Amino acid sequence: MISLEEKKLQGHKHKLLAFEKRRAQISGTKNVNVNYNVFAFCQIPAFKHGDNIVNESAAACLYLEFKSQGNKLIPDTAAEQAVMYQRMMEGLTLTEKLNSTIYYEWFIPEQERHESAVRRNREALTAELKLWEGYLQNFPPFGLCIQVAAGSYLAGAFSLADVIVFPNIACALRFGPSVERYPKLAKYYSLLKDRPSIKNTWPPHWLPSPQGYDTLKNI
Repeated sequence: MISLEEKKLQGHKHKLLAFEKRRAQISGTKNVNVNYNVFAFCQIPAFKHGDNIVNESAAACLYLEFKSQGNKLIPDTAAEQAVMYQRMMEGLTLTEKLNSTIYYEWFIPEQERHESAVRRNREALTAELKLWEGYLQNFPPFGLCIQVAAGSYLAGAFSLADVIVFPNIACALRFGPSVERYPKLAKYYSLLKDRPSIKNTWPPHWLPSPQGYDTLKNI
């Protein structure tokens, strides 16, 4: 949805699903036929453009780059592209580790839960967040974000790396880790949260409770 906003693609429709009701809501989403459509097509999230269906967010964002209008989200130089694609793919790992920790009780039946697994998941997420904190260690105004380009984002200028990773960072901070422990991630979040494409696609259920939860308060 951030990519659609960045590419200035109008007329798209989307359906917001409640996580706890995902099975009940899928049935009404399979036969939608509009030009740009973000919807649940069995596997979620999913995207439909004409007859083309893409079932992964990162793939849908890459697909939308065929449109030359709006903001270009893939940099020109090979060095910047290398960093951008690397951060994009690492963002998927961050998603997995966040989900394993935040939604452990959703994914794992009660009789199969173990404290040791919870501990491992939390340790893995802590290491992952420290990794991203390190990527932003030279975050302006203290220096360059990356070696190949100046800028305040993950790969020089705002790019698909930020489109993919920022929602993860926003989700992580919503669940209460110490911003004192991750000051660079907090600075990155503050920079991007008011970008029009992000403000326009902010999850509506986050607005009434901007402070979120304390699930990750000890991470």
